[in-house]
Amino acid sequence: MAKEKRLITAALPYVNSYPHAGNIVGSHLPADIFARYCRLAGYETVFIGGSDEHGTATEIAAEKEGLTPKQLCDKYYAEHKKIYDWFQISYDNFSRTSRPIHHKLTQEVFLKAYKNGYITEDTLTLPYCNHCKRTLADRFIEGTCPKCNYDKARGDQCEKCGNILEPKELKNQHCAICKNGNIEFRQEKHLFFSIDKLSKKLQAWIEKNKTWRPHVKNTALAWIREGLKPRCITRNLSWGVKVPLKGYEHLVFYCWYEAPYGYVSSTLEWNENKGKEYWTDGKTKIYNFLGKDNIVFHTLFFPSFLLATGGYNLPYNVIGLQYLNYEDGKISKSQGHGRSIFGDVIPDYGIPVDFWRFYLTYLIPETKDTDFSWKEFEQRITGDLIGNFGNFINRTLTFVHAHFKGELTRPKALDQIFITRIQKQVAAILNTFENIELREALAEILRLSSYGNEYFDKKQPWKTKDPETLWHSVALCEILGILIQPFLPDTSKKILHFLGSKRNTFDALGDAFTTKGYAIKKPELLFDKNEFQEKIKNITQQHSTTLIKNKEVEGIMTNISLAEFQKVELTTGKISEVQDHPKADKLYVLKVDIGKKEIQLVAGLKQHYTKKELEGKTIIVVKNLEPAELRGVKSEGMLLAAEKDGKVALLGTEKDIGTGAKIQ
Repeated sequence: MAKEKRLITAALPYVNSYPHAGNIVGSHLPADIFARYCRLAGYETVFIGGSDEHGTATEIAAEKEGLTPKQLCDKYYAEHKKIYDWFQISYDNFSRTSRPIHHKLTQEVFLKAYKNGYITEDTLTLPYCNHCKRTLADRFIEGTCPKCNYDKARGDQCEKCGNILEPKELKNQHCAICKNGNIEFRQEKHLFFSIDKLSKKLQAWIEKNKTWRPHVKNTALAWIREGLKPRCITRNLSWGVKVPLKGYEHLVFYCWYEAPYGYVSSTLEWNENKGKEYWTDGKTKIYNFLGKDNIVFHTLFFPSFLLATGGYNLPYNVIGLQYLNYEDGKISKSQGHGRSIFGDVIPDYGIPVDFWRFYLTYLIPETKDTDFSWKEFEQRITGDLIGNFGNFINRTLTFVHAHFKGELTRPKALDQIFITRIQKQVAAILNTFENIELREALAEILRLSSYGNEYFDKKQPWKTKDPETLWHSVALCEILGILIQPFLPDTSKKILHFLGSKRNTFDALGDAFTTKGYAIKKPELLFDKNEFQEKIKNITQQHSTTLIKNKEVEGIMTNISLAEFQKVELTTGKISEVQDHPKADKLYVLKVDIGKKEIQLVAGLKQHYTKKELEGKTIIVVKNLEPAELRGVKSEGMLLAAEKDGKVALLGTEKDIGTGAKIQ
């Protein structure tokens, strides 16, 4: 009998900057874990992603960086792809909405919806910037939200309260490009999607659904109760999918209309014939993973587009996740909060990817916002992963290899109490996977390894040299090695390699206790606790030692005393030598003359300065910072730099004052 088909999607990220850990846990990682589970469980699984490249946000970012929208998207698509590959996000295809296959599909489905009577024409009142001399798309206008008074709301949506807005609703409006408030509103004809015509169908479909989490379902139904209205789907932009309708050729589709079709075009790009089946066979279960700001678009708008076109499968489950914060504050690249957990930085720390996947799984914001903490990161890895899971695997395999030369034969009498306990726990784990309770699935696996440690301690094989206890323990190691694979793929490979196991499906979990024997290879330490703790120490020193340690609490900055500030020793230095870091693509190793001595600094400047630009440059250095190792290279201080909108500038002195001058 054919296995059920499952299509899994992760929200398409804007490729106008680097993704951070919040983006990873907000869709990519949980979708990957579930996709890996589905493959192991034997489902016909396709995992689809891609980049959302059109829209005002892209044009704004391109203008700020002095690039064309295409150049910007080419740059950041490559960076996103590299980061997701590093995190081992196992996409079957990661496409782009700028590709011809997506443009062609969007135009085709639009014409079908137009033919079916769901596209109407209406007049739109649009903001016009008299300073820039241009009509502004909704994201090009900013102001104060009329709902919650957030003063950085955009013309399409308030990022803080999540309400969908119209530009004219904003208070204190100004142009996002020139910041000028000289705005007037002009009338222009645009195209609208009549979602109101599908309100009853959507409500019946949502109310019938048994899989969505309550907050997802309630959000969608609240919108319906409030009353769905036609929404504009065209915009005055140059970068996007052109409207294939006479009189509107100068417009492009608004990205919220065309971007969701990126799931479909990416699937067709993966395999045109099979991909079409996944979207049209009426049987495939589609799982959408996304952040809470995208819930409305995936529960109402995209399904309504599919209904208007006809013949498409609707989502089976929409997994709307909450937000990840950083050290009790919102992640913000522009304000520097959480910059240490951006995707372009994380790989340079030298911490194994499985450590990141483990802790970030713990932080998946399934029902409420979660908070990244370096201290907790260390505690979770050293306590749960190394002290519990890794300890059981290492002690078992090391003991068997040392005292039995790795050879164990299945005992005649099996410990049925032990086996029943394991089987019951495995069933619970598989059930949590199926319910997409991924944090709980990992917690249940840790409970299983904890039980293994208890069993090992109780039986005391170091005293008894009992092969039966060890055989049962090794069988549990194999089960754990398979179960942990969706979370920690590298660790899983290591465990199964030590065991010589070729089992790689969840159907094989029950076979562990039927194995006639094991021939264990010499095991290596799964995780290096000391090395990890040293790296965490270096990271936290680098990111917590700043001139003024600010903490934002609703826009209020806390102060430090003069005595605290005077502890920081600043001096002038001249860069005498610049070398590439041997283990990091974005780091330089600098030799800096600070007067009476020369120190070595490691700095992430490769994307901002050439070697020639740095050599001989006078900079300001924190010289009394405790030395730290960055990717295996010693750094003896910190240079000062300013950052804004992704651009970095080194701080120096107005006049040439020489090296070793104290900054007063």
